[in-house]
Amino acid sequence: MHHMHQELMRLEGVMGRLEAAKRAVILQMSLVGLVVQTLMYIFVWQRVYNDIMQNGMWRSFHRRGFWLLAAVYFILLLFFTATYGGLKVGFLKPMDVFFSQVLSLICANVVSYFQISLLSLGLVTAGPLILMMLAQIVMSAVWTFISNKLYKRFFPPKNLLFISGDRPIEGILNKFDSRRDKYNIEHCVSESAGREALEKEILSGYDGIVLWDINTEIRNKLLKFCYSRGIRVYMMPKIPDIMIQGSAQLNLFDTPILLTREYAMTIEQRFLKRLIDIICSLILLIMASPFMIVTAIVIKAYDGGPVLYKQVRCTRDMREFQILKFRSMRTDAEKDGVARLASKNDSRITPIGKFIRKVRIDELPQLFNILKGEMSFIGPRPERPEIIRQYQEDMPEFMFRTKVKAGLAGYAQVYGKYNTTPYDKLKLDLFYIENYSVWLDLKLMLLTIKILFQPDSTEGVDENQTTAIKDAEKSKSPAKNRYQE
Repeated sequence: MHHMHQELMRLEGVMGRLEAAKRAVILQMSLVGLVVQTLMYIFVWQRVYNDIMQNGMWRSFHRRGFWLLAAVYFILLLFFTATYGGLKVGFLKPMDVFFSQVLSLICANVVSYFQISLLSLGLVTAGPLILMMLAQIVMSAVWTFISNKLYKRFFPPKNLLFISGDRPIEGILNKFDSRRDKYNIEHCVSESAGREALEKEILSGYDGIVLWDINTEIRNKLLKFCYSRGIRVYMMPKIPDIMIQGSAQLNLFDTPILLTREYAMTIEQRFLKRLIDIICSLILLIMASPFMIVTAIVIKAYDGGPVLYKQVRCTRDMREFQILKFRSMRTDAEKDGVARLASKNDSRITPIGKFIRKVRIDELPQLFNILKGEMSFIGPRPERPEIIRQYQEDMPEFMFRTKVKAGLAGYAQVYGKYNTTPYDKLKLDLFYIENYSVWLDLKLMLLTIKILFQPDSTEGVDENQTTAIKDAEKSKSPAKNRYQE
């Protein structure tokens, strides 16, 4: 028995090293792609912009200068590509990887254009850079196609055992089914089968297991069982798991201790966050003022109603404030007094409203909320008091979101959708709160630009919904059993 266990561990080690080698090949392909795009940039610089430099205060670049330019451009491209997920071949869908690479190229080339103009003491022609970027985009499409083919060959879908509790699983199974290139749920079993039966099933030759919303006690035992045998585990985190993630690690003599603080952010973090909010909101208000003026005129001319829509929302510690938006609905949109989210093809939205919602212009007045200190750029989206009360009936933990100031965009908006359930939104927002850093704020600001061009992230709720909790979900199980842990 002992010999069999040793042999199993040896085989798992070999498989682990083989998988690591395959991932190294994919990573090397990513770096090669970035190097080729960098060489294209250097070629354009040498043929076009190097001569322009002679007319400025700088001499033209030669040899070592080109190495410096290549390094700067490569770092820029690597930063944006890594931030937007352009290197996540296999983890994101091929079109998402390609879109991320295109956005990264745009950002890197815009920065490079201003770099060239600064060195040339004036705005230079952008034509060659635009043509270069089109060639880079074609190359990215080819690279994404080849990399995805290789990934599928190296990493076939994982055959998984799905272990669940007594709550509905149709939603999460549909999500796994949407990524058949990565996951294959081969068998589903309930935790009610008992620990011994589950452990026996786990050892039946699956590539991994999914522990989905099961009792904490049996979950921990199964997790240790799989960990000791090198079995891959996909686990749905419960709210306490996320809270522990943000804890500080201490040692009391030789005893490790985890400390969860009563305040989500330190005073230094809050000061720096507020400083960034003030500076960025002032800059964006100046830049966006022409669009805001035109939008205000068009809304007023359409039906003569008010330009701004004011609504009571809640921010940190449940403090109420009036959020500002450009009005996108009819003036009698909520004449029945019932608070509800916008639905798909909502008849209350005006034609002007549909456009400004699509391009997110309706959110621009919230820059004044940020400047006043009622909101931040990044944080959980502010909810209406009455909708919060509805959510709390099903999920008392929803109050945890108010540990920080509400935001123009947040973790739940970047990684979720408009109709993501409140419970999942809460988890995403808690990930942000418990893992806060200035870099995370900056990263989410950049990722917010990405979701502006992804319409599925703003998908409306169903017609019969007043909140993001679907009526069908409510009917399947009692609210207190569905959300409380």
